[in-house]
Amino acid sequence: MAVASAAPGSIFCKQLLFSLLVLILLCDACQKISLRVPSHLQAETLVGKVNLEECLKSASLILSSDPTFRILEDGSIYTTHDLILSSERKSFSIFLSDRQRQEQKTIEVVLSARENKAPKKRHAKDTALKRSKRRWGPIPCSLMENSLGPFPQHIQQIQSDTAQNYTIFYSISGPGVDKEPYNLFYIERDTGDIFCTRSIDREQYQQFALYGYATTADGYAPEYPLPLIIKIEDDNDNAPYFENKLTVFTVPENCRTGTSVGQVTAIDLDEPDTLHTRLKYKILQQIPDHPKHFSVHPDTGVITTTTPLLDREKCDIYQLIMEVRDMGGQPFGLFNTGTITISLEDENDNSPFFTETSYVTEVEENRIDVEILRMKVQDQDLPNTAHSRAVYTILQGNENGNFKISTDPNTNEGVLCVVKPLNYEVNRQVILQVGVVNEAQFSKAANSQTPTMCTTTVTVKIKDRDEGPECHPPVKVIQSEDGFPAGQELLGYKALDPETRSGEGLRYKKLGDEDNWFEINEETGDLRTVKVLDRESKFVKNNQYNISVVAMDAVGRSCTGTLVVSLTDKNDHPPQINKEVTICQNNEDFAVLAPVDPDGPENGPPFQFLLDNSASKIWVLEEKDGKTAILRQRQNLDYNNYFVPIKIKDRHGLVATHVLSVRVCDCSVSSECNLPAKNLRDVRPNVILGRWAILAMVLGSVLLLCVLFTCFCVTAKRTVKKCFPEDIAQQNLIVSNTEGPGEEVTEANIRLPIQTSNICDTSMSAGTVGGQGIKTQQSFEMVKGGYTLDSNKGGGHQTLESIKGVGQGDTGRYTYTDWQSFTQPRLGEESIRGHTLIKN
Repeated sequence: MAVASAAPGSIFCKQLLFSLLVLILLCDACQKISLRVPSHLQAETLVGKVNLEECLKSASLILSSDPTFRILEDGSIYTTHDLILSSERKSFSIFLSDRQRQEQKTIEVVLSARENKAPKKRHAKDTALKRSKRRWGPIPCSLMENSLGPFPQHIQQIQSDTAQNYTIFYSISGPGVDKEPYNLFYIERDTGDIFCTRSIDREQYQQFALYGYATTADGYAPEYPLPLIIKIEDDNDNAPYFENKLTVFTVPENCRTGTSVGQVTAIDLDEPDTLHTRLKYKILQQIPDHPKHFSVHPDTGVITTTTPLLDREKCDIYQLIMEVRDMGGQPFGLFNTGTITISLEDENDNSPFFTETSYVTEVEENRIDVEILRMKVQDQDLPNTAHSRAVYTILQGNENGNFKISTDPNTNEGVLCVVKPLNYEVNRQVILQVGVVNEAQFSKAANSQTPTMCTTTVTVKIKDRDEGPECHPPVKVIQSEDGFPAGQELLGYKALDPETRSGEGLRYKKLGDEDNWFEINEETGDLRTVKVLDRESKFVKNNQYNISVVAMDAVGRSCTGTLVVSLTDKNDHPPQINKEVTICQNNEDFAVLAPVDPDGPENGPPFQFLLDNSASKIWVLEEKDGKTAILRQRQNLDYNNYFVPIKIKDRHGLVATHVLSVRVCDCSVSSECNLPAKNLRDVRPNVILGRWAILAMVLGSVLLLCVLFTCFCVTAKRTVKKCFPEDIAQQNLIVSNTEGPGEEVTEANIRLPIQTSNICDTSMSAGTVGGQGIKTQQSFEMVKGGYTLDSNKGGGHQTLESIKGVGQGDTGRYTYTDWQSFTQPRLGEESIRGHTLIKN
């Protein structure tokens, strides 16, 4: 690529040349070129030509160090403006650069001035040096391909008008001369005649772009290089051929007339858009050839159908022998042939049909999941496709759902099976109507009617069989009341012999009875209760209790049935409640009571909550929504364990009394309550005395009588206030009660003492026992109904005087009967109390 320089003195050119001169110091120099030129050169005058490829073959950048000259890609040197060589010699450099290889070269050019002389040959007329473009220009030129010669063949002649002033020599360059293909063209140096040396194939070379040069003997070029285009004329030497050697098209059968099948294409290597490549298509033959189903458009090669009668079942493949010819289809045109295959796609235009018009089969009664018949069909459509796969349907006779029909995927047969037992006694044969269609929807062919479904008749004969008992229905429900007592009769499960329609001779056996509520009568199947029927039992689900029963005939054939006992609810369970609650005073000063009633909803809430009269002075009970209640303190209590008797009634008045163990704690949540639960464990609603406890009571009574006798003796001489001897009674209770309460203690109201009250506050001399004076003071506690009887707490403070109705000021003696009446009811309580204290 030649780069045009700017005007002399241009700043841009100076900077560029300065940079290039710096780079040239590192470049390799090529051969020095010397040219002789006139001393006066006009602008755009050809100075000479240098061979750049000898220095650097692939130069991507060509620059001149002197802006007075510009260099073309072919090495031609031109002046950029008028130039007068003031001295005999002028030199400049040509810079060549290859950016890809990062290679740079420089060529030094030396111009030497010469005087203008008269021409030596042919031109005697002295004329001024002047360029003429009248004869020096591109001349149209062409060659026919595949020319037969003779060779060398003259093409044309080039001449320069400067030959009038100079002795001119002509030369050419370009492809076909000094480039591939070499030596195809040459020029006579003196005359400018151009010759071709051999024939040319246009399909290989369409044209040649050459350059012609006119130079003097000393290398001066008075003319520009002359571009020469030699075009190769096309000859129809290539026959067209089909693009694909094997072409296959598909088209649906029964398609309409004019349906496009496909398009064939051909290739011609001759010159496009000429008669040599104007192609025509034609069908030479159709196989099979009758009837004619296809045509082809001669210009486009599109194949279409000509009839609607393509039937795959008659012929599924057609072949077309086709011709393609150039020269517009003229007889003298070149041509080729090819084979086109057309395959017909299957359509569901044939309905399946049974090979038999009717079928007869048989099956034993009560058999299920058994195959009884296979039915074959025929279909002309393509096998193993949706167009031929059969779908069978039972149209009539299967109203009870005894039969099922399916398709065998391997054989396409219809398989008839029995899925529900048949009964010989009810019906001895069944007649079925079976139809068949395809998986794919039927495709109606042209000028044809839609076919009807093909059907067949199947007669199924039912064979009799000696059957076992029938348990019908399989589940029987009977009603019973909750709490139905043991030893009562209930109607059981009944089975029948299908032959006799009676239950005679059948034996019954119980298979399943989770809680063993019943026993069964083997002959009648009736039930007798073994236990009381409890609706609240864990074995009852949704108010129902199930019993499985098997019925057997004489030969061991059996059937199984289920008897469901449906229990109606009875109000036989009072409300229950968790008897241990905690009140965390840091969080809430109450506890929520949520009782549960095992009975049904109609015998459950709303509940009614009641407090004992004594407990109501300390606690408040607030009912909520009939299902829960809130137990609240009337005042802040000490952190301790308390017992609260409470009664809860359901909606029908069934009541239960519960003694709640209430812990009052300094906590935020109940799990943080660290109050010892000793008293909660010691005091229980029901206590049974053991053998050792009874022995302790007897011994304690004996000792107590001794102490009382001593008191009677001492008080003979002194008048003292009557009181219970503290120390002796206490010692006797502690020593005698050394065993824990046994299983025989049944009194439910025995509780541990919580608060104490003095029976006698007067200290007195009880006389001399064993030679020593005894001064006693008694502390005694009475517990009744689960809470302390204390005058300060609102309970009765019982003493011997209160029992007898005698005031404190009475100084009379008490009889043995009085003491016995006072001590006997309390002896058991004190014994248990001492025993419990020792145990803990």
